[in-house]
Amino acid sequence: MNDWPQGRSGDNGGERHGYGSASTQPEGARVMRQVQRGPGAGSRSSAPAHGVPPQQGYTDGHGDDDYNTGQVYGGGGPQGPGGHDGRPGRSAPNWRRRIKWISITVVTLLVVVSVGTYFWADSKLNRDVDLSKVIDRPDGGEGTNYLIVGSDSREGMSAEEKKELHTGSADGKRTDSMMILHVGGNGNTMVSLPRDSNVTIPTFVGSESGKTFKGTGRQVKLNAAYAEDGPELLVRTVEANTGLRIDHYAEIGFAGFAKIVDSVGGVEIDIPKGGLKDTKSGADFDAGKQTLNGQQALAFVRTRYALAGSDLDRTKNQQKFLAALANQTATPSTVLNPFKLYPTLSSGLDTLTVDKDMSLWDLGSMFWAMKGITGGDGTSMNMPISGNTGNGNLQWDTAKVKTLVEQLRNDEKVTVTSDR
Repeated sequence: MNDWPQGRSGDNGGERHGYGSASTQPEGARVMRQVQRGPGAGSRSSAPAHGVPPQQGYTDGHGDDDYNTGQVYGGGGPQGPGGHDGRPGRSAPNWRRRIKWISITVVTLLVVVSVGTYFWADSKLNRDVDLSKVIDRPDGGEGTNYLIVGSDSREGMSAEEKKELHTGSADGKRTDSMMILHVGGNGNTMVSLPRDSNVTIPTFVGSESGKTFKGTGRQVKLNAAYAEDGPELLVRTVEANTGLRIDHYAEIGFAGFAKIVDSVGGVEIDIPKGGLKDTKSGADFDAGKQTLNGQQALAFVRTRYALAGSDLDRTKNQQKFLAALANQTATPSTVLNPFKLYPTLSSGLDTLTVDKDMSLWDLGSMFWAMKGITGGDGTSMNMPISGNTGNGNLQWDTAKVKTLVEQLRNDEKVTVTSDR
């Protein structure tokens, strides 16, 4: 009996596919073709040939459709299916997601810095003025009224600084400039109050002693009220002589003013023809545009003896300089530069004295309104003057002042003008 497929015998009549066969079929193909493929295969293939184990069928009942699917004989090349090496590819960066998180981070940092700056600046305000000590106050009106004062305080200044700034060495402090700033919905108005204005000192309660001082009809220059009992009596005197309620008070001294100017890198101002020279204030300027440092700026706003209109002309120069200073301070180069913004805030806030109810928001509102007015958006004027009194003080125009106060109290557009 012959156990080889196709009968590998010496029968000349059968096909010989053994070694030395002349058949053109590959050996593997000849063997595979004879593998049992299912139950219908001949009995000849059921017995193993010379110990060769029986072959598993390649079909699952669906014929030859799954034969040579590439899982046995290749099909994907050395890198596997699809020509890849089998490792997952690197996905493209999600730029929308990255931009989103960068934006969130930047906004968060801005919020944190802004809140921190607010509380830092708020803590530096000197809230030393108590307006609750002011008695017999007029009724409030529409809008907000600030009394802004520039004092000649020399507090904290060395002898060298006093000499450099030409401040003198007088004890105490007096007001060098006073302004009422009205902030309202129908336009903002700044009214300068000449320090030589003739006013009557009313009945008041001492800010330190708590003692009541009865009014006697005593008439003095407006700055004398401040020298006598400080900010509280000044507010009381302004309210009693105008009938306008003051909501907030802000004051800055000589040193603070000079530091603010220096912190912004100086302020450009246009000196009128003929220049400006005043030995008392230290002013010595040629005509034309020039940048003033802190020392020079202080001399400019204090000059009055070299001006034809004395104190009235000085208030105009003060308003002119405030316009230039506000515009310089509010520029992007200052606001967006922390190396200039923080020194500027520190210089101003360290020497700024305000009332106990003044918030940083109120202070910001005051600054922006002042910037707008001095820049031409609003009304800027002196208190209307009718002439001089017998003691040489400046007499307010009673009728015009009454109309002006009514317009401010009702937050109406100001139509009153000042001839000086």
